Amino acid sequence: MMEATYLKRSDLKGYSVALFSGDDPNAGDNFRKMFGPDQIDQQIRQAIRFCWMMLPDEKRSVDEVERQVRRIVDRALRDLREDFDSFGMGGHG
Repeated sequence: MMEATYLKRSDLKGYSVALFSGDDPNAGDNFRKMFGPDQIDQQIRQAIRFCWMMLPDEKRSVDEVERQVRRIVDRALRDLREDFDSFGMGGHG
C-alpha cells in the first residue's frame, strides 16, 4: 500500500506535494508508482513545446526543434555519465 504525507497548501504557498517517509524502505518504489511513465512523457513533451516557442520565427520548424532537443538531451546524458564517474557512482553500462 502506498502511503504519503501531504503538506497543507498554506505550508507550500499554493503547492500540493506528497512526501514519502525516509524510514519507509518502499519510499522509492512508491514515488515511482505515483508518477509512472506518463510523468516523463509529459515533461519531454513540455520541453519540446518550450523549445518550439523559444526558436526565432525564421528557424521554427519540426526539423530544427528535433535538432535542438537532441542536442540538449545528448549533452544532458553526457553530463550525467560524467557526473556518475566524477562522484564514483559508476554503473552506466
